Amino acid sequence: MASRVLTVAQDGSGDYITVQEAIDAVPLSNTCRTVIRVAPGIYKQPIYVPKTKNFITLAGLTPEETVLTWNNSATTIDHHQASRVIGTGTFGCGSVIVEGEDFIAENLTFENSSPEGSGQAVAIRVTADRCAFYNCRFLGWQDTLYLHYGKQYLKDCYIEGSVDFIFGNSTALLEHCHIHCKSAGYITAQSRKSSQESTGYVFLRCVITGNGGNSYAYLGRPWGPFGRVVFAYTYMDQCVKHVGWNNWGKAENERSACFYEYRCYGPGSCPSKRATWSRELIDEEAEQFVAHYFIDPDQQRPWLAQRMALRIPHSA
Repeated sequence: MASRVLTVAQDGSGDYITVQEAIDAVPLSNTCRTVIRVAPGIYKQPIYVPKTKNFITLAGLTPEETVLTWNNSATTIDHHQASRVIGTGTFGCGSVIVEGEDFIAENLTFENSSPEGSGQAVAIRVTADRCAFYNCRFLGWQDTLYLHYGKQYLKDCYIEGSVDFIFGNSTALLEHCHIHCKSAGYITAQSRKSSQESTGYVFLRCVITGNGGNSYAYLGRPWGPFGRVVFAYTYMDQCVKHVGWNNWGKAENERSACFYEYRCYGPGSCPSKRATWSRELIDEEAEQFVAHYFIDPDQQRPWLAQRMALRIPHSA
């Protein structure tokens, strides 16, 4: 049972009209799970979950009906002064920014509605540990989902974009997710800086689809020289380039990037034609990636099982 429940509805029937007002009502250094139920609607407002506003759950009914959207980009033009450029940067342009730990989102859409060609336009940035997303959609073009820092678990989610649309240096497990490549680009840009970091992205039993075109999307490129990405038991349609991976124009990245696949299938899965500096894992190597242990290694205090137990029944 949740310790506290707040409701948001644009028609005034809830405790608050905007999502941000409900988040603002959560105290700093929060220690009890606070569920913010968001009624169906399109909420056009940037949203910020500050540091120490921990243990927040945002829950909608369905992601198609409950949309959190904004249209900022890394470089936003002030059209009243066309020559003036206001820079918010990739780090600050997210429609939603989460910095409070132990955050959960369910049945929501996170969208950056900036059009194609706007450059970096983040739908959500997550700079927080032990966060989980269930049945959510992440919509955008370039840099849609910024998994910047911490450990995150995404299950049954839909993520779309074009260039580097899942990126950052967190430790993330994406399970049973649908990855959709809207146009030519790169699915991932993981930014691990050294071999000593345990960060990386694992896509487990996911599906990659495209727009019907052939061979226009890379599985990823290393934003950091030791970028680490694993696709396991994942279906890849014809949009995935046979070479699979890109070195970001730096041959030296080929010696340090860790780009792996394991038992993937579909027309975009072509082990014999992949970049020679990526590779197929053997069973023993794959074990560390194909279980929840990858993001939750402390079996004495398993955070992920606790998050999954907190999922909200639709009828609750």
